[in-house]
Amino acid sequence: MSRAAARVPKDDELRWILRRAVAEAIPEDEFVEALRSGRCLRLKMGFDPSAPDLTLGHAVGLRKLRQLQELGHQVVVIVGDWTARIGDPSGQSQTRPMLTAEEVKANAETYLRQFFMVMDKERTEIRWQSEWFDKFDLETVMRLAARFTVAQILQRQEYSERFAAHKPIGLHEFLYPLLQAYDSVAIEADVEFGGTDQKFNLLVGRDLQEMMGQRPQQCFLVPLLVGTDGTM
Repeated sequence: MSRAAARVPKDDELRWILRRAVAEAIPEDEFVEALRSGRCLRLKMGFDPSAPDLTLGHAVGLRKLRQLQELGHQVVVIVGDWTARIGDPSGQSQTRPMLTAEEVKANAETYLRQFFMVMDKERTEIRWQSEWFDKFDLETVMRLAARFTVAQILQRQEYSERFAAHKPIGLHEFLYPLLQAYDSVAIEADVEFGGTDQKFNLLVGRDLQEMMGQRPQQCFLVPLLVGTDGTM
């Protein structure tokens, strides 16, 4: 599939992209090469509409995405209408409650209105996980799950700590990083953006793309903002 060209950033712009409000780019050399190629990149950012409003923390990633849109790159927003029902285990010491489809849809409508206060609508593609996951059957889920092991998933800090403390971990929670990873396959993401708490999930996406014959995405991590109570 041919893509439109993007503007190659000047050296000072590239330094700004890589150093301002950035925690880590994995691998950085691949990301730099992609930006210098002039190819229009598909920049993935997913969000789970598990609450009615975006947080201030979302703004860090959104501003960086807008900066790259201005170079001509395409942002692909994934509305996590499936993963929101599971609940992202990132930073959680216990299982999150599952939301209904109706709650998720109502929250998503608010999110998208707020999202476009920052983003360029003309260079943004909105995709819903249900576009592909509604078509999944049990065999497809089993084949996806078979690509990873429990030992790999337990490398995630939140899971390993809960396991060591004998706290419950729902089997559905083990699927969360796999579903997020499959989003990258579904849209053929070049780069995925997320907070530092999402590093494990983004790397799983990179691995899954390579397993399924795609060019593995780069992972662009932005720092988490600390709240007044000292939590992320």
